[in-house]
Amino acid sequence: MDPVSLRRRIGYVIQQIGLFPHMTVKENIGLIPRLEKWKDEDISLRIEELLTLVALPPDLFSSRYPNQLSGGQQQRVGLARALVMDPPLLLMDEPFGALDPLLRMQLQNEFLSIKTKLDKTIVFVTHDIEESFILADRIGVMHAGKMIQIGTPSELLFEPENEIVSKIIGSENKFKAIRFLQAKDVMIPLNNNCLIENEISCKETIEKMISNKIEMCIIKKSNKEIAQVSLIELLNIMELDRSISDFGNKLLIVSPDDTLSSIILLLKTSKDSMAVVMEKEKILGIVRINSVLLNLL
Repeated sequence: MDPVSLRRRIGYVIQQIGLFPHMTVKENIGLIPRLEKWKDEDISLRIEELLTLVALPPDLFSSRYPNQLSGGQQQRVGLARALVMDPPLLLMDEPFGALDPLLRMQLQNEFLSIKTKLDKTIVFVTHDIEESFILADRIGVMHAGKMIQIGTPSELLFEPENEIVSKIIGSENKFKAIRFLQAKDVMIPLNNNCLIENEISCKETIEKMISNKIEMCIIKKSNKEIAQVSLIELLNIMELDRSISDFGNKLLIVSPDDTLSSIILLLKTSKDSMAVVMEKEKILGIVRINSVLLNLL
């Protein structure tokens, strides 16, 4: 493949940004489209679209020069320029490395929002392991010029390939992982025998629980209300012909992608110890905080 054609299929965002100081924001972003002989109208529309995406209002920033922008604003322009040709691959080489911590955190959050809209493969290079855990779906750990492990954040934390990965990741301090783990990483898959989805009586529920040797079951009253009830509670009920949906303690419902830290905070507020994980009206499993914390020790 022609090297120039290949290079133009990759968007580059680098730490030094590399904006041309004698060009305006509009001219910097529109450079490659002009070389590709786009129409002026199409270039202007694309620039407006991208400046809006990176939270720089076009009417305020199009005519500014790089020295009139803050470091964070320059980096946003750099990202817009990298995306202007709609490349299938985006390479970001320590783009936030030279920024102060607060601005870095802000741009990381903005990047997460933009990432969901792009639908592109993004290779993000960083020496900051915490940054990789915040931004990445999969992480490749390199040492001495070799890729020694590729995996999800939870795989690297709990299944490090070797001692080198363990030290780089910091697996010995797994409590730091709470903010990076999601419900799907720590949930206990729900045994179908534990799930009551139909309108059955308390008596039928007790019989099902005893026959399946179950001490606690989950009651799906609706897609917005899930409850749990124990066998002991049901055995103390006098009116066994009543519907099981009349009983149970309501559970917090979370999605598979909710972070463990946010779930712990919600459970702390509600004074519950368990949440149910749901996706598209289907119950996937439960998150028990005590068991999660034991695994982190």
